[in-house]
Amino acid sequence: MTRRPEGMSLYCRVIQPEDLQQILDLENKKLAETYPDEMERMIATWNSKFRVEALNHYIALGWSFLAMEQDTNKLMGYFIAQPLLFLDGQTQTLWVEHVQYSSLQARDELCELAYKLGREKHLQRVYFPNDNGVPNSVKAFKAESWQPGTLSVKTTKG
Repeated sequence: MTRRPEGMSLYCRVIQPEDLQQILDLENKKLAETYPDEMERMIATWNSKFRVEALNHYIALGWSFLAMEQDTNKLMGYFIAQPLLFLDGQTQTLWVEHVQYSSLQARDELCELAYKLGREKHLQRVYFPNDNGVPNSVKAFKAESWQPGTLSVKTTKG
């Protein structure tokens, strides 16, 4: 049995289309912290992984999850992902495109959820972005560098 880290009580669930605005609000808050200048923020959104069309694509697939604070229902983080077939010699993999969070607990729980989802669904690997603190969350799963900007985690013995 794994011990829950001290902190708030979180629950995770599949992202629904009606969660889109909360996700955008979280991302805009993070952007404002990173880019105080409005023009820089706007330019950063053009190259972001959380553009509305990208979120709509991933949300519709049903493999993306969010972490909510149990008592307040406040969004604490999310990841968007999709299954891929025949990537890098693997029959089935889970591609985690983006992870965003407002607490380390949410980041860790979301990364663990993606890993466990891969194992439960008998996928061979989970690919994580190698940024935004994600490497700290997946090092316990023996993550390996795959391509620049991407970590690979085996979910089967093979």
